[in-house]
Amino acid sequence: MDERIVTSREREEDIRMDLGLRPQTLDECIGQERVREQLRVFIEAARSRQESLDHVLLHGPPGLGKTTLAHVIAREMGASIRVTSGPAIERPSDLAATLTNLGDGDVLFIDEIHRLPRTVEEILYPAMEDGALDIVIGKGPGARTLRIDLPRFTLVGATTRSGLLSLPLRERFGVVCHLQFYTEEELSAVVRRAARILEVPIEPEGVGHIAQRARGTPRIANRLLRRLRDYAQVRGQGIVTEAVALSGMDLLEVDQHGLDRLDREYIELLARAYGGGPSGLETLAAALGQESDTLEDVVEPYLLQIGLLERTPRGRQLSAAGRAWAGMPPTSGGLF
Repeated sequence: MDERIVTSREREEDIRMDLGLRPQTLDECIGQERVREQLRVFIEAARSRQESLDHVLLHGPPGLGKTTLAHVIAREMGASIRVTSGPAIERPSDLAATLTNLGDGDVLFIDEIHRLPRTVEEILYPAMEDGALDIVIGKGPGARTLRIDLPRFTLVGATTRSGLLSLPLRERFGVVCHLQFYTEEELSAVVRRAARILEVPIEPEGVGHIAQRARGTPRIANRLLRRLRDYAQVRGQGIVTEAVALSGMDLLEVDQHGLDRLDREYIELLARAYGGGPSGLETLAAALGQESDTLEDVVEPYLLQIGLLERTPRGRQLSAAGRAWAGMPPTSGGLF
């Protein structure tokens, strides 16, 4: 899946390039107005009381800026940030080492926090609630618990699947923010800002085509901009014009709705092999030769957003708009 231009998963190139494109403050951020306003109030209140910000949970589809917001929170609080991920913390000792090495007021960012092992998650409860780390020494009847006080810290957790978080962990977050897909206007602003930073000459029509096909996701918009910059350099005059944008998108196999080859294969499989559905996720993944997580995290959220797909208790099925897109008899009005 790494070769998909519209995948919203982070790749090494994205991480390297996005470091220079990421906003540094809340004022520099584009979109997510409600989330930014909430964070602005909570951060200002915490700073005025000279306290650490309450623990923050950021959830929503990938590519919408959860990592960026974690760094912005640290910068706005004047704090250092430590970054890790749920899969990287395999044992309670891994988390204990991280927590005891935090400085006063630091921000600890855990990406994919829903993938923390349950034994590790239980270490977090007293750390988040009481600012202490409980360590069990020994085994059996002679075991005893040693409590270590931790410095003040703010845990920022990010997840694309908030439903997989256990209730005890979710309840310990004082600030819960849901990130929404971006509008075309917001994505246009993202593209213009990135083009200025990357010094990419781009015409308004080029900006519009990128925003239209970026699937509501800034990460994809930035990636499309970089690929069109390459295309313009080799096949154009170095300027991302409307013609360059359209030709480049054809080369990348991204259509006017932001769908790429895998999206189209997914819809066509549901239509051709399963009569529009319903069909189970594992069945579709096996037929497409993909991991079910890839379909659920990367493909389906956008198809659901634009109304081509429906999730039902019996499985996935095409909506009326999806049936019309696939050339099947529509049951009602469609999106396209």
